[in-house]
Amino acid sequence: MRFDRIHRTIIKNLCALRGLCGKNLHEGNLKMSMEETKPKDFIREAVEEDLRSGRYNYVRTRLPPEPNGYLHIGHAKAFMIDYLIAKENNGELILRFDDTNPAKEETEYVEAIEEDARWLGIEWKKVTFASDYFDELYEWAKKLVLMGKAYVDDQSPEEVSANRGTLTEPGKNSPYRDRDVEENLDLLESMKNGEFPDEARVLRAKIDMAHPNINLRDPVMYRIIHEPAHHRTGSKWKIYPMYDWSHGQNDSMEGITHSLCSLEYENHRPLYEWFLEQLGVFKPRQIEFARFNMTYTVMSKRKLLRLVKDGRVRGWDDPRMPTLRGMRRRGYTAEAILDFIHRVGVAKNYSVSDVSLLEACVRDDLNKTAPRRMAVLRPLKVVIDNYPDSQVEEMDAVNNPEDPSAGMRKVPFSKVLYIEKDDFRETPPPKYYRLYPGNEVRLRYAYFIKCTDVVKDEKGEVVEVHCTYDPATHGGDSPDGRKVKSTIHWVSAEHAQPVEIRMYDRLFSKEDPEEGEDDFLNCLNPNSLEVMTGYMEPPLSAPKAGDRFQFERLGYFCVDPDSTPEKPVFNLTVTLKDTWAKIQKKAK
Repeated sequence: MRFDRIHRTIIKNLCALRGLCGKNLHEGNLKMSMEETKPKDFIREAVEEDLRSGRYNYVRTRLPPEPNGYLHIGHAKAFMIDYLIAKENNGELILRFDDTNPAKEETEYVEAIEEDARWLGIEWKKVTFASDYFDELYEWAKKLVLMGKAYVDDQSPEEVSANRGTLTEPGKNSPYRDRDVEENLDLLESMKNGEFPDEARVLRAKIDMAHPNINLRDPVMYRIIHEPAHHRTGSKWKIYPMYDWSHGQNDSMEGITHSLCSLEYENHRPLYEWFLEQLGVFKPRQIEFARFNMTYTVMSKRKLLRLVKDGRVRGWDDPRMPTLRGMRRRGYTAEAILDFIHRVGVAKNYSVSDVSLLEACVRDDLNKTAPRRMAVLRPLKVVIDNYPDSQVEEMDAVNNPEDPSAGMRKVPFSKVLYIEKDDFRETPPPKYYRLYPGNEVRLRYAYFIKCTDVVKDEKGEVVEVHCTYDPATHGGDSPDGRKVKSTIHWVSAEHAQPVEIRMYDRLFSKEDPEEGEDDFLNCLNPNSLEVMTGYMEPPLSAPKAGDRFQFERLGYFCVDPDSTPEKPVFNLTVTLKDTWAKIQKKAK
């Protein structure tokens, strides 16, 4: 299981820090149990105290997604908090879809959320829906009406909002607040049966219109919605519960012990507790944590939907999107995402995580698992003048230096090659050690070559480089002991496979796209996608969508679903560290 693999890595890292490296590091000798190495934070401490004090004798958490969009990395972090709290305490996790708004929900999203959660390695006891409890929730609402704790209000939505008051001024009682119980029950039943148009009436809790917490100023419990039909209950219901009414009661109905949610619901907690207290039912404990934020990223589903609908991206699975679908298509692994979530931890206060940390986690994971291949993105032709015209050799290349079991592969070598344009300078700047006239470099796995001449086009740009090779340096080493300062990669022009390369960068050019008064669309990065045609060494077999590789010296790439056997398509997952790029950046 993915989390278990992450946990084993954490143990080994901690052991290394404690000096338990090398021969002393054996699985049988590791004395750190799951209990000893699991993270410590305010949520886990609260859960431990609840079990210790006897407040609860079991742990059950839930994932409460709305089926109105695709999961993004912020959801992933929240999901993992719920999942791990249950797992670490031998508890249960319930996946419950909050399908209380038929205007926004689709079965497509339900299936996608389940698939993405499974991809992360999350397991749940069962799948439920808020709509599973519509009948019971309605009976609980009638109970509050009978207790004089809820009433039907005929005010318009605008009047309800206007009379709610402000943070400094109390609200005003509705003129319908003191209706008798029988009339309220009759009107509620008529609302349920569809006898009134949308927005004609609402059911409200009867609490206190002067309460300092606005959420307790007679909040709306039910509103009338005739169309569209609900994705599961069809046209049975004409009224639908508000989230603040269904959320806490559904938790109680399912025996959820710990309702974990983001800080935006902290001020709603007194309302949830009020409902549960009036009904005299099981009381879960709500604990809030800080919402996840990340640099160069927006997390609002509304804004992400706008990007999709406006055609700013290709869809929810666009590799530039923070959705799990997008990240998976880009080549991010579940293991890397889980590692990132573990490193970020759980916060109580507002914080922003650096997207560079996520990229580092992706590099760390792919460095261990991705097979190496040679590819040229911006090809420059190289002719080795003293190499036999028709000769083809097969060079031995390492598949993954981090994994000896990955073995070797054969790469064809011939007289005409392609190298990267950036690996040649006719007039080299200081500290440039790659190919230039008179300089000798190593071709990866092959020979030393020296530049002797160049060919230019009518614009004066170099389009062809002529070199000589030293046959004695076969495999990349010189028998006379001479050294070269640079090794460059290449592909044989005769054998190269044409490939489409999609070079992705961050979607936004501003660290905080939502900062200031400008619309977040104004800081979209115009260079977030560059499509080019390059070449790669001939594949050992046809690459499949989702296959990940390291293109040596360039970065990690993933095969896109748009690929065909004739022309594979690769997405840039994350770049490698580039010392020369840093030098150039400093020079500017």
